[in-house]
Amino acid sequence: MFNLTPFQIIVLLVLALLLAGVIAAAVTRRSSRRESLFWGALCVLAAVATVRPSLTTDVAAMLKIGRGADLVFYVAVVMMMIGFWMTYMRLRHLRRELTSLVRHIAILEAHEEPRDESKDSRRRDSNSSDRMT
Repeated sequence: MFNLTPFQIIVLLVLALLLAGVIAAAVTRRSSRRESLFWGALCVLAAVATVRPSLTTDVAAMLKIGRGADLVFYVAVVMMMIGFWMTYMRLRHLRRELTSLVRHIAILEAHEEPRDESKDSRRRDSNSSDRMT
């Protein structure tokens, strides 16, 4: 049927493992349905392009791009840029949430009764001398 090169076989095995991970994440609900469909479709498209590289050349010709390899490269660059942007936005959101949480904790601790530091230090000193004996 297909005369696959060793490289194509390795790529297909890696894609199969990735697809299995995507399916497992979807079943255990570690990823949303939309994310799982997106990554699953991407794995299938990559597998098709691996088995039939001439398809990328045909699609590139329809889009007036020189070669199929150029098309794959352009798509990969755009996908990475989208991924980096999404990661950046997620990190910004997490930073804001962390700042808000730290402020909230600081305000709560500021309203608590101040502790007597001399009692705490005597307790620590007595505990450390007990350990020495």
